[in-house]
Amino acid sequence: MTAFSKKDADQLKYTLQDAVVKCSERCLYQSAKWVAELSASLSVGEQSLGSETDPDFPMFDAEQIPPSPSVITSSSPDREEAHLEARDYHKYLLAKSYFDCREFERCAAVFLPSGLPRKQPTSTSPSSKTRLGQKASKGKSKDVGQRDSAGAFPPSDALPRISQKALFLALYSLYMSGEKKKDEESEMILGPADSGATVNKELVRISRALEGWFATRNPERRSDGWLEYLYGVVLSKSKIKDDAKAWLIRSVNFFPYNWGVWLEMSSLLDSVEELGAMLPELPQNIMSVVFHLFASQELYQSTERIHGQVAELEKIFPGSQFLKTQRALLYYHSKDFDEAESIFSALLQADPHRIDSLDHYSNILYVMNNKPKLAFIAQLVTATDKFRPETCCVIGNYYSLKSEHEKAVMYFRRALTLDRNFLSAWTLMGHEYVEMKNTHAAIESYRRAVDVNRKDYRAWYGLGQTYEVLEMHLYALFYYQRAAALRPYDPKMWQAVGSCYDKIGRPLQSIKAYKRALVAGTYHDTASSFGSGTTGAEPPAGAMDPETLYQIALMYEKLNDLDEAASYMEMTVEQEEGPNAGDDGDGEEVKGSGIGVTNTTSKARMWLARWEFSRGGLSRAMELANELCQDGVEVEEAKALIRDLRARTEGLKV
Repeated sequence: MTAFSKKDADQLKYTLQDAVVKCSERCLYQSAKWVAELSASLSVGEQSLGSETDPDFPMFDAEQIPPSPSVITSSSPDREEAHLEARDYHKYLLAKSYFDCREFERCAAVFLPSGLPRKQPTSTSPSSKTRLGQKASKGKSKDVGQRDSAGAFPPSDALPRISQKALFLALYSLYMSGEKKKDEESEMILGPADSGATVNKELVRISRALEGWFATRNPERRSDGWLEYLYGVVLSKSKIKDDAKAWLIRSVNFFPYNWGVWLEMSSLLDSVEELGAMLPELPQNIMSVVFHLFASQELYQSTERIHGQVAELEKIFPGSQFLKTQRALLYYHSKDFDEAESIFSALLQADPHRIDSLDHYSNILYVMNNKPKLAFIAQLVTATDKFRPETCCVIGNYYSLKSEHEKAVMYFRRALTLDRNFLSAWTLMGHEYVEMKNTHAAIESYRRAVDVNRKDYRAWYGLGQTYEVLEMHLYALFYYQRAAALRPYDPKMWQAVGSCYDKIGRPLQSIKAYKRALVAGTYHDTASSFGSGTTGAEPPAGAMDPETLYQIALMYEKLNDLDEAASYMEMTVEQEEGPNAGDDGDGEEVKGSGIGVTNTTSKARMWLARWEFSRGGLSRAMELANELCQDGVEVEEAKALIRDLRARTEGLKV
């Protein structure tokens, strides 16, 4: 990222403030809030100038102070647009007041006729000419302005001649009306008639209106990017993914400071490769850098490069709570829970009324088993706003930690009643149903989580676990593989895949999966250079997971490759001392960073003792058996083996 001067900071601040006004005019209040917070966190020189009563306070000429955007309304640079906005300003104020009062259909009726055409949007709507600005195809296609209501778009006179801002507000209010009715028509969460198939019935109407507008728009009339954004959202909701991406990219190139566009684009990305392919089409400005950071975090890419991006952006926006949250989530994904918790704790101290992303904070406290702090956070968010889905998830996690799973489910249901697309609630409710042994409800919860966000590896992994409980191992294998594809450097995912391959009788594939788990564990040790937080279940840095090594040895035993099995059993036992154990050259014993004696290493030692006994290595078998007696694990079996060894030795002497 290039150096950021004082002039650049002033210009960016003005641009962000202007974006706040434009988002607010179009009732995109979440985007307006995000941009306003980013603008407030910007590092600018005037914040350290002191008081106006200070004798050293500098004086400015009026020409030196950059103009502030109007807090009432902004004007389009296009002359025709500006004329239409001025002409219909009184109508716009009326429509916006209706929207703010949640009277969405009244808002739309101010500008739109009631009889807009209705037809399901398709992957070819609008035509190639309209969608990407390509030349019209030759042949039997009719002229753009002559198509009827059964064609690709409505007649040219279906929409009144109004400004783009007024049209966006009217169509967006229709979209919100459809969302409101969809929620009203939806059944109780996971009720008998709740299939999750309820749709926004206004999508067709909005799509047809936008197709008609794009088809009949004057090419010389400048687009401001907001209608492209709305059409991209409609296509995304209609599951027309590629066209949705194209329109959203087009929108950010017209106006890059609408955070809602970037969020929608991130939701359409399934892999890092897709993100990389999209980057060259994006505008080359700071918003693309913020988007790359956010999308990478959503794809669980907690790498040094991404952490470096956060550091660079924090130099420009030192007070940004959004960037601090992204850093905390990066640590969370790399399992550095201590560091993530400290960042969230500092955020909460700086702004105790901020509820955004506290559901993730409660997940971290749950994993750390920090019940007192989780109880405090639950009380705090309840006092701030008890009717936020994040609040319900925090309380649900608290009850889950207390093993009150029915109460936890009640609060997760409440979160979903407030927002049916709140991902954390679906996934966490699935975990609770697994604890309650309600596998049917758990599967449905995880499926709905995947419908909301196909990148949620926890939901895929939860589906695998649930089907494994039902002993449907092929189904479990499919879901574990999806989870492993999303988290290829998480050893837990590959261990689950290896276990499933073992249960369906495919030891070779099981060995490959377990070896991937070993590689992933090595990567996790390297990635933990950002912090050293562990849950206590992982082996220390430098040590391999003994359970994985033991399972690989058992797979080789099933393949009758006993020599290879023995080598992996030896490696399992070696993890007790760690890779650095041994002699330092001066006769002093060096203690390694091993895991110590565990049930797994003791089972491996017993296997080796019996193997040595079977092939005649009696002294080595006796040594291993005596070690087992000292460890205090598998003692009875070790004593029985020692008796057999003594009998064999005495028999040889005779």
